[in-house]
Amino acid sequence: MEKILEVKDLHISFHTFGGEVQAIRGVNFDLYKGETLAIVGESGSGKSVTTKSIMRLLPESNSEIKAGEILFDDKNLAQLNNKAMQKIRGKDISMIFQDPMTSLNPTMKIGKQIMEPIVKHQNLSKSAAKDRAIDLLRLVGIPQPEARFNQYPHQFSGGMRQRVVIAIALACNPKVLIADEPTTALDVTIQAQILELMKDLQKKIDTSIIFITHDLGVVANVADRVAVMYGGKIVEIGTVDEVFYNPQHPYTWGLISSMPNLESDDIELYAIPGTPPDLLNPPAGDAFAARNEFAMKIDHEKQPPMYKVSDTHYAATWLLHPDAPKVEPPEAVKRRRRKFPENKEGK
Repeated sequence: MEKILEVKDLHISFHTFGGEVQAIRGVNFDLYKGETLAIVGESGSGKSVTTKSIMRLLPESNSEIKAGEILFDDKNLAQLNNKAMQKIRGKDISMIFQDPMTSLNPTMKIGKQIMEPIVKHQNLSKSAAKDRAIDLLRLVGIPQPEARFNQYPHQFSGGMRQRVVIAIALACNPKVLIADEPTTALDVTIQAQILELMKDLQKKIDTSIIFITHDLGVVANVADRVAVMYGGKIVEIGTVDEVFYNPQHPYTWGLISSMPNLESDDIELYAIPGTPPDLLNPPAGDAFAARNEFAMKIDHEKQPPMYKVSDTHYAATWLLHPDAPKVEPPEAVKRRRRKFPENKEGK
């Protein structure tokens, strides 16, 4: 598969009154043409910071890319200045944000907002850009696009506003589309419609998607591969089947165990004990060690390397060391394996 984007050993810090927050601590991943990579994890795990750094949207006043590379189209985005990034944002890499109301200008008509990146990046006339904008409204499922073109954001429902945001993001047929929890602000029914829309659009325009979410149920429906983040690092990465049915990291076990299961007799949902680490003073060992009931002495002393589970599946846990004790995952994880035995090995 053709590699579109490559993030190598990325380190990002924020300089605050309390000290240096080491928000991203050595993140590595690749994105391939036409695939959807989901990045999952609790709030504060580094999902949005990682993807905003790709767009170079982090505040320059207090953030710093301390090390690493973001390789795209033979360029290291981490080293480009703002003027160079303006030629890439919206054209080659676009982003859909969480709340469509704050993503749209309430004083500007919808059509003009969609036309803006088309005119800037594709050098089309206003007439051609208008036709393209109306086509995009039709593509994302907005009825009567010619009439809607001249309306304002407040005249659209939440789901329709998110469709408009998607239309803006797709205006220049980007190679990479970053979706930062695009359904969080929507109700469940509209969420399903937006997710279905994104899957359909990906087939039509052949773009690569990075999908950020904390909802594993969403991941199962949209992603090809999954990267699990914790404490500013990727702790497990693999195909959807590998991560869902053969998870290796105790944090992934916890996330899967906390998912509601209609067939379970459990009265209470599992909750991962404790809180995420303080990245002002990151732990010396595995960041999850303090919350991990299976933690060994080495977990508190040294960060685990990424162990290879298969050609596409890797996990950073000392439990995969040849000398580690054999540990059984929680019952919720084993139930999932029993229900889908053919996926046990990530097939």
